[in-house]
Amino acid sequence: MPRRLTAALAALLLTVTPWAATPASAAPRAADQVLTWTAADDITRYKSAPTQAVAGATTIIWENSAATGNTTGMPHTLTFDTSTEGYNHDVTLNILANPFDVNNGRHEATVTLTPGRYRYFCTIPGHSQMVGELVVTDGGGGDDTTPPTVTGAVSGDRDQDGNYVAAATVTVTATDAGSGVDAVEYQVDDTSFQPYTQPVRVTAIGDHSVQFRATDQAGNTSAVGSVSFRIVEPTQEDTTPPVVTAALTGDRDGDGNYVGTATATLTATDEGSGVATIEYSLDGGAFTAYANPVVVNTVGMHMLHYRATDVAGNTSAEQMAHFTVVAPPAEDTTPPTVSATVAGARNDDGAYVGGATVTVTATDDESGVAKVEYALDTAAWTTYSGPVTVRAVGAHTVRYRATDTAGNTSTEQSTTFTVVADGTDACPESDTRPTVIIDGDDTGVANVDTGDGCTINDLIDEHADHPGHAEFVRHVEAVTTALVTAGTLDRRQQGAIVRAAARSDVGA
Repeated sequence: MPRRLTAALAALLLTVTPWAATPASAAPRAADQVLTWTAADDITRYKSAPTQAVAGATTIIWENSAATGNTTGMPHTLTFDTSTEGYNHDVTLNILANPFDVNNGRHEATVTLTPGRYRYFCTIPGHSQMVGELVVTDGGGGDDTTPPTVTGAVSGDRDQDGNYVAAATVTVTATDAGSGVDAVEYQVDDTSFQPYTQPVRVTAIGDHSVQFRATDQAGNTSAVGSVSFRIVEPTQEDTTPPVVTAALTGDRDGDGNYVGTATATLTATDEGSGVATIEYSLDGGAFTAYANPVVVNTVGMHMLHYRATDVAGNTSAEQMAHFTVVAPPAEDTTPPTVSATVAGARNDDGAYVGGATVTVTATDDESGVAKVEYALDTAAWTTYSGPVTVRAVGAHTVRYRATDTAGNTSTEQSTTFTVVADGTDACPESDTRPTVIIDGDDTGVANVDTGDGCTINDLIDEHADHPGHAEFVRHVEAVTTALVTAGTLDRRQQGAIVRAAARSDVGA
């Protein structure tokens, strides 16, 4: 929200929120320990908060400022719970802080803690997720030999390389589960340790190291911790606006219209201060902050205006993209139309002499034909890729069907016909055994006339002078492959014959 509006809200909240602890404007009395809470831009949790303390007089520091990382001016509270069962209710604390109040977001209060647990939370409406728990011990430190735990966090504006621009602020936090924290110290760049009372702001250009340590009531001092960082000079004033582009995606028809939905993705870059916001306006509406791709599914013509603003406040010229969304076509529930024709020379009885060629045709006026299939006699369904020629003598049935792109499959249809020999007898002394037999191994496949007076056994010719067993098996593979192509055999029958050839001793 704008800075003036945020400041006004903060002022209003300060007016109506009573304090139960010493106000920041009053000098707090001396306390045995200091506990520090901080907040930044996160609306779901405090940036830092102590988890343990010892009973007794305590100075509470509550800071929600630019120094702790609040760049939006969002106000937050530190409120101690005085009603939830299971927690201490003897401390009434309700402090509102934001970077624009009279104390610049840093407040202090002195309270007296007693052993037990305290629950604290943020009372800004909608942000009740910011909640935590503080455990307070009785403070008896006679057996305490464990030093405090101390940490440091660096905050401030950073450039793309991670350097801090113009200044950096170091916040030190210490906790002690035994006797409690007595003192916290720090030093900048190995100068000399001094008491830590508030976040340390470093402005000198260059590399820096801030060391810190803490001592508890029992006299135990922690190891020295440190944080390192680099401060660089601010860049020259940015006067160049960002570059912003839009990309439209979606299914399109032949006219370039988007079918059902169009999605606009906005992208902005800025080599100066960086992109702060991207905004868009759809069909003349108010400009809205862009966070996710804009999905448009209203049928009709649309105009999308968009712009971007960088951190320095430079706003790009408005850009525009126009597009049209059309309704998707009605769902295709109609299967294709499929037909078959049989061609070839026929005798007076209508039988096909020497062979018949079956041609299958399918059409679909909606989503289009996806595939056509056929099955010869009892064979399995096979993808149709071109006319099928059947030369095996006898009666035949060819079944056929088609499926469209939408998945609709036509009703199975069929055509029947008879193939007779053309009168040519290429094998006058034909092997007419009823099944194909190789080296005494009955394959169970019918030994049919292949169309010129020769049976399958005649073509296999197991009694010929084959150079070797492997050559015989390859000969059988070649013969049966031609018969599959002609429609005399299917793949299953071919496999049975080839396996029988491989098991035989022919050619060995």
